[in-house]
Amino acid sequence: MTATVSEKTLDAPVDIRFTAAGSPLAVRYDGRVWAVAAEPLHWFTRDSWWKTQRTVPVGVGNVVDIEYWRVQVRLGSNSPLRTFELRRDPLSKQWLLEAIIDN
Repeated sequence: MTATVSEKTLDAPVDIRFTAAGSPLAVRYDGRVWAVAAEPLHWFTRDSWWKTQRTVPVGVGNVVDIEYWRVQVRLGSNSPLRTFELRRDPLSKQWLLEAIIDN
């Protein structure tokens, strides 16, 4: 028997509640609040600015770092874990649910 992983790409806007230390605590998606149930993974990638040809005024700040969080979430203590991959693009304050990965 082999395990399969199903991934659904969304790019849906979400709201994230963070702890005082800056880690995700809960994600509001599709009218529901999903509690973070395991230690989240955090990383950054670089935007391909040479492809997007994004122009910004001098002094605006970081316009190339894309922030990611991968969190395992659940609706309640008995519900199955789901993995959400969250993304925030440079110059945006809106978080997006990039993908849901079901194990």
